[in-house]
Amino acid sequence: MRIAVLLSGNGMTLQNLHDLSVAGKLPVQIVLVVANKPDAFGLERAKKINVPAHVISRKDAGSLEEFSRRIFEKCRAAKVDLVVLGGFLTLVQVPDDFLGRVMNIHPALIPAFCGKGFYGHHVHEAVLEAGVKVTGCTVHFADNQYDHGPIILQRPVQVQEDDTPKTLAARVFAEECRAYPEAIRLFAEGRLKIDGRRVCVL
Repeated sequence: MRIAVLLSGNGMTLQNLHDLSVAGKLPVQIVLVVANKPDAFGLERAKKINVPAHVISRKDAGSLEEFSRRIFEKCRAAKVDLVVLGGFLTLVQVPDDFLGRVMNIHPALIPAFCGKGFYGHHVHEAVLEAGVKVTGCTVHFADNQYDHGPIILQRPVQVQEDDTPKTLAARVFAEECRAYPEAIRLFAEGRLKIDGRRVCVL
């Protein structure tokens, strides 16, 4: 299955998916990387693993519509089956031909601690401030709102008494590294069926 990875920063999700693919543990080929920032370290990772990469800036595009059009134009040209948002911190409009073919992962249990402004350390700071005992990660299909599309799977992570945003983020990311590939594998096997707001695993 041909996938594109969209990223804004370090590209750790890209690296994880690549490593699993090379090890024969994930039936995907990463054929495209798109970053919205020219200084995203994920672009260096893409170069090292010989994946074509492009920078498409929201500012340069002018409008959200044009920004999204440029991204999905690249995805169509690369014959991408699934678009994976791997720390992509800008809203994107999903065109009709890609509905149900764009995944996102969020470092909390949606619908808690999600939406505009809830990304990276902001999420984990809010979790600790709220005093909740359990957080986690959510893989979902993306729609045209932040952290909103149908949920594919969620994985819980216990919040420890001595957690800091950094220690909590590390444990949540470790769970993300298992959850995202699992969701992608289910998609590749044709086992995900969207029924309104629900995703059924066949």
